[in-house]
Amino acid sequence: MIKKSFSYIGVVFLSFFSLLPMQVLYLIAAICYYILYYLVGYRKKVVRENLVNSFPEKSLEEIINIEKRFFRYFADLTVEVIKMHSISEKEVQKRVKFTNLHLVEAHFNKGESVLACTGHYGNWEWGMLALGAHLSKTAYVIYKPLNNKIFDNWFLKMRSKFGNVCVPMRQTLRMLTSKKNEASMFCFASDQSPVRGEAHYWLNFLNQDTSALLGLEKIALQTNRPIFYFRLKYLKRGYYEVDCVPICPVPKETKEHEITDIHFNLLEQIINEEPSYWLWSHRRWKTKREDAS
Repeated sequence: MIKKSFSYIGVVFLSFFSLLPMQVLYLIAAICYYILYYLVGYRKKVVRENLVNSFPEKSLEEIINIEKRFFRYFADLTVEVIKMHSISEKEVQKRVKFTNLHLVEAHFNKGESVLACTGHYGNWEWGMLALGAHLSKTAYVIYKPLNNKIFDNWFLKMRSKFGNVCVPMRQTLRMLTSKKNEASMFCFASDQSPVRGEAHYWLNFLNQDTSALLGLEKIALQTNRPIFYFRLKYLKRGYYEVDCVPICPVPKETKEHEITDIHFNLLEQIINEEPSYWLWSHRRWKTKREDAS
């Protein structure tokens, strides 16, 4: 009961907090960066280990530079996500621009459905939110529910406020089946780490042995829906561009695991170009091949 009460208080506080202007939120984020990085050291060990293992060719000085820029951006990302509660459709359309979205719409115009994937790079939350405001058809966004139901419902309302439908991971196939006669887009964040019992495929990603989710590939092969990668680019503070990149027009013509390799290779390329904007605080490599087997 006490935990539930604190959750409600937290949701109310965050809702009011989101009403602050972006300039004020970014000022708070700048302060939080120093607290997180220099005083609390939030997941600093995890970030450092991930960076060192991912970029063995870089010096410690270069690693620390990326690390600081990541934490500075992570603070910005946190207030941007909270801002989703009160941000208007007009404002999010101004801050997140799409290129080549007409390639997706061309499939919709023919009554065809598509699949889309992206990684936890930049503000993927704003990217998906803006998609609902830009897209002519419904975007079904696959997500992993939070353990805290109160915060999970709060996030669901934010994520779906402009037309997206959020689908729990384990209900993906059921939703796909129910919408098979409807032109739509199903979106996956495909760089998440599988749980130990579901780590069946391994690849080299950022110089490390990495387990990969195969959900996107399995669904693509079953439905033969063309796949797009949402390549998100950080332009400046609070402004992003999402390029809709066609990566697999005919999934059934691919080899086993080719689809998974394609989108992981593209994400790796994006991270290598500017590493600061990927979610390095995530324990991405906690599952080892020997443990999974």
